[in-house]
Amino acid sequence: MTDLSQPAAGVQPDDTAASVPPPLWLLAELTYRCPLHCAFCYNPLDYTDHSRELSTAQWIDVLREARAIGAVQLGFSGGEPLVRDDVEVLVEEAHKLGFYTNLITSGVGLTDQRLGDLKAAGLDHIQLSFQDSTQQLNDFLSSTRTFELKQRVAASIKRHGFPMVLNCVLHRYNLPHVGKIIDMALAMGAEYLELANTQYYGWAHANEAQLMPTREQLEEAEAVVAHYRRTHGERCKIFFVVPDYFEHRPKRCMNGWGAVFLGVAPDGVALPCHAARGLPGLTLPNVKETPLREIWYESDAFNRFRGLHWLKEPCRSCEEKEHDLGGCRCQAYLLTGDAANADPVCDKSPFHETVVKVVQRAASASAAATVAREQPILFRNDANSRKLAAAAREPDVTVISGGSGAKP
Repeated sequence: MTDLSQPAAGVQPDDTAASVPPPLWLLAELTYRCPLHCAFCYNPLDYTDHSRELSTAQWIDVLREARAIGAVQLGFSGGEPLVRDDVEVLVEEAHKLGFYTNLITSGVGLTDQRLGDLKAAGLDHIQLSFQDSTQQLNDFLSSTRTFELKQRVAASIKRHGFPMVLNCVLHRYNLPHVGKIIDMALAMGAEYLELANTQYYGWAHANEAQLMPTREQLEEAEAVVAHYRRTHGERCKIFFVVPDYFEHRPKRCMNGWGAVFLGVAPDGVALPCHAARGLPGLTLPNVKETPLREIWYESDAFNRFRGLHWLKEPCRSCEEKEHDLGGCRCQAYLLTGDAANADPVCDKSPFHETVVKVVQRAASASAAATVAREQPILFRNDANSRKLAAAAREPDVTVISGGSGAKP
């Protein structure tokens, strides 16, 4: 295995400011194009306004610059990265540079031929997404007919000898199926299973009322996961992260804003977190215009919420501030209108009641039924994205949900 503690041959780390560590994780969002239409996608609602993609040569420049400043782990994501025909070229370059590489995919487009080519290029492992353990719900939630394809792809990944992570985003619809989802992962020989409870940004935030689980659902699912960890922990490592809204303290934003994570969007915009594009007043630099080293160390976007200097009360005087760093900036903005406010998930936040009310609404069966009747799920697709982008510019535009999935 490549030694990630040292830069690749010919790559020397730049001199850095002692107070700012280098980015360890580079997420290359190669495209916003995707054959799936998931209602919980973290891509921006207006992704159709950002459709121009970096070229192969530009992405290679990004990889080289990121490695030169110390990045060691690289995720190829999207959208669906495999809609691009240069993934193999980028994987090969990343392997030469010494990155540990991960392909994050829906499985659509992952043929035996491409798996062989990716293996030869040096891809280290694959994260394959499912929406549920049943064909009906998997295909409904993605508004596609892909369940059987995903099963075939999972088997092919194993045949080619890749370590495999299965990923399933959890919410009101599929939390009751956690045991069956784990059984599916075990049957497929997954080394890791990521049960990623929905985080409410992007499309998930637009569908919050439909996707937010009850506390009872969450507690029952946690008990099931604990049972499987006791009985099958050696076969598959299971990750289960509680959704923020059900915690009393927030998580660190990306383990610290500008501390570990560096994302690059399809059009070259550099992101301190997946959802930073939605924060108003934050001028995000572009790799086409600014060197990555300058972006990481000197840009306003990456320094705005880095460290502790920016904290407002009650965070500024809180004895726990170095643990959570004030929580999630995008969550603070979405729920309070100010990205610098204390994350409302924290019960010390003056805005905590907003989170309490969301959870209370989710617990009301009558309210959930009313939402389902009056506000159908807003599926992620180009038509809805264009309408949402237009609505942001012209508030009179009406947005309706779309998609061809079967009824759950």
